[in-house]
Amino acid sequence: MDLSGKIIAILPATSGTSNRTGNPWMSQDYVIEVPGQYPRRMVFRVFGEDRIKQFNIQAGEDVTVQFDIDAHEYQGRWYNDIRAFNIIRGQVAQSVPAATTIAGTAAPAAASPFPPQQSAADASAAPFPPSPESAGEGAADDLPF
Repeated sequence: MDLSGKIIAILPATSGTSNRTGNPWMSQDYVIEVPGQYPRRMVFRVFGEDRIKQFNIQAGEDVTVQFDIDAHEYQGRWYNDIRAFNIIRGQVAQSVPAATTIAGTAAPAAASPFPPQQSAADASAAPFPPSPESAGEGAADDLPF
């Protein structure tokens, strides 16, 4: 999946040694904000010291993150894990919400469940509900009872 936005936070890197293999590991979490009327944020992880250095992600950068989502269970609780496998630097469209792609297919940005806002000038020009025009006697009362 892809998500485009601006990097707003870089969390401290974590590292350790694998109990299973004994090899060292390193990961770092980043927060990306997707622009729009209601900005959304997502934390994603880059795993591996080589990838952290390769991507060299900086705060304030506009990027497209290509990531996989997985979940794991620990002591009866489930946790999401969002791992980035590629970072593409580029301009994020500010006027149109970023589209998310799923399995390589472009999906349109989610439509808002709320109707678009009208300015005061538009509201006075088109009152809601529209006023009925009288077409003669009984036209205003068209109820059957």
